Amino acid sequence: MQTRSDSRIIICMASIWLGLSVLGFLLLVDYDTTPGAGARAPRHWASTALIEPLAGKCTLVMFAHPHCPCTRASIAELSVLMTRCQDKVHAIVLFLKPGGFPPGWEKTDLWYEASRIPGVTVTTDEDGAASRQFAAVTSGQTFVYSTAGSLLFSGGITASRGHAGDNEGLETAVAAIAAGTPAPGPALVFGCPLIAGKSGSEAAWRPAFK
Repeated sequence: MQTRSDSRIIICMASIWLGLSVLGFLLLVDYDTTPGAGARAPRHWASTALIEPLAGKCTLVMFAHPHCPCTRASIAELSVLMTRCQDKVHAIVLFLKPGGFPPGWEKTDLWYEASRIPGVTVTTDEDGAASRQFAAVTSGQTFVYSTAGSLLFSGGITASRGHAGDNEGLETAVAAIAAGTPAPGPALVFGCPLIAGKSGSEAAWRPAFK
């Protein structure tokens, strides 16, 4: 009888462990595949923009949080995009640096990884001023503008949070750059919030990571 009782306990514990494992896996998948908030992208490059496009090329702008682990995949996919588009686009990656944080806080390994990609300029988004100007609220948010300053693409270029590889967002951005025509709609962006609090609320502006 004692043996049967022990067996039942073992089976019960194994069932609980299996159930928790499955639940944890499903929660992880849900997190990975849940997009961040998109941006209401400016349809045309503003003359008052805090960053300058490079004449004669499309301009890609990516907003990134320097301490967001999901952003590593966005930087990896940016490298793929720049290789495929070669001399057709110039990219600018802006890393958030909230006000009051020490100099160099934004210069993580992601900064240096992005700076090594040919055709990419890396700069600091001081206190999120440029992010607010472009209404970007999710790390990895990418915009592509034509040589005439019209919006060709808005969204993310990864398949899910922190996962590089073939994906619709990247393909859509590459196609828009090659053809010089706007994408049919925004792509999902997968990444951590650039800000904490309600999306787009300047009053809530503070780093999502420390």
